[in-house]
Amino acid sequence: MPRKPATEPRRSRPARVADQIKDWVVAQRLKKGDRLPGETEMIERFGMAKGTIREAMRLLEAQGLVTTRTGPGGGSFVGEVSEERARALLGNYFYFKDLTVADIYQIRRALEPEVAASLAGRLSPDDLAELEALVARYSVPASTPEEEREQHVQSLQFHAALARHSDNPLLSFLIRFMAQILSDLTVYKKLYAPPNRELWESGRNHQIALIDALREGRAEDARKIMADHMATAQRFMEAQEAEVMKRFIAE
Repeated sequence: MPRKPATEPRRSRPARVADQIKDWVVAQRLKKGDRLPGETEMIERFGMAKGTIREAMRLLEAQGLVTTRTGPGGGSFVGEVSEERARALLGNYFYFKDLTVADIYQIRRALEPEVAASLAGRLSPDDLAELEALVARYSVPASTPEEEREQHVQSLQFHAALARHSDNPLLSFLIRFMAQILSDLTVYKKLYAPPNRELWESGRNHQIALIDALREGRAEDARKIMADHMATAQRFMEAQEAEVMKRFIAE
């Protein structure tokens, strides 16, 4: 007897009502901060009991799409999901996957050189000064494994800052999300004692050269420098047997 195809579990009534409320918000073209109807109007509009409406609103609040305020002028308002919450929620998803450093660098090597090329000649003096200030944080080699780890985190902040200037919000988000995984969730089985001077020198030199290419508008050079930087970084992380920890990302 042929097996019936697996079906997704039926969604709860509050979850279905929450979707209807989201559709209504879109149809009304509401924006962040706009007031939502009160509970009585919600009950009439969606034809559901008070308990169902309240649970649906709690679901939307947990998703960051609704905020509530008490007191005079209080009520429910359209919320906007912050980047921090979005990264945390996506991190929750990957907690249950066997994500590897190789997976992350496969994406980084595809995306970051293109972002670098797209920003060549387009950053303001203040933007470039911000990147230079980040590189200046690790102007001398680390003297301990702990300091080396801290410099690695600071180097990732350079990449997050660069991605923030991209006109493509999806590219910017993905790069910043990967930087957070590498800084918050990565452990190294092999730490160098003394720290690896070649790792420090290579990463810093790549970033200094990249800033020069960005300042001078040399897009192809920026792309190549970032591609070399990503390949070298992956090689060093693999040599240190880096792994992604099973842990949730905090908001």
